[in-house]
Amino acid sequence: MLIAFNKPFNVLCQFTDRSQPPRATLAGFGLPPGVYAAGRLDYDSEGLLLLTDDGGLAHRLTDPRHKQPKTYWVQVEGDADESKLQQLREGVLLNDGLTLPAQVERLDPAPALWPRDPPVRFRKTVPDAWLAITISEGRNRQVRRMTAAVGLPTLRLVRVAMGPHRLGELQPGQWQRLR
Repeated sequence: MLIAFNKPFNVLCQFTDRSQPPRATLAGFGLPPGVYAAGRLDYDSEGLLLLTDDGGLAHRLTDPRHKQPKTYWVQVEGDADESKLQQLREGVLLNDGLTLPAQVERLDPAPALWPRDPPVRFRKTVPDAWLAITISEGRNRQVRRMTAAVGLPTLRLVRVAMGPHRLGELQPGQWQRLR
């Protein structure tokens, strides 16, 4: 079984949380029993999370050797000029090494997304931009670290695709079985 889930902002990609106070988890969304997340999506990120009850499938979806592309819509702070986008396209040096080149394009107009609670901070004097970034690695907080490294801190990050699977019209907290 394979499930596409639109993970809301500030929800953990696990079914339990022992922290105090406890944070929201996947347990609150009526997902089928026996599934678990195939990969991770950070607590402060949103969008497509795949869940499965098939360990082999989870491995194929998440193992870096399979190079499954993951696409994110990323709202960044600052002027996303062509030189900064080119740096992302060529690979960015992070503290854990050089990233593989990313596919990057500017999204203009901004994508039509659900409102986030709490909303992203807005500053009249600082421009922002939306980018579509596709990577085939899965380092910890990689997209956020890449954009920060080129001077474009991430304000909002939404995963919209993972391999051939797309978020589609799912709203936050909604899920559907995939074929």
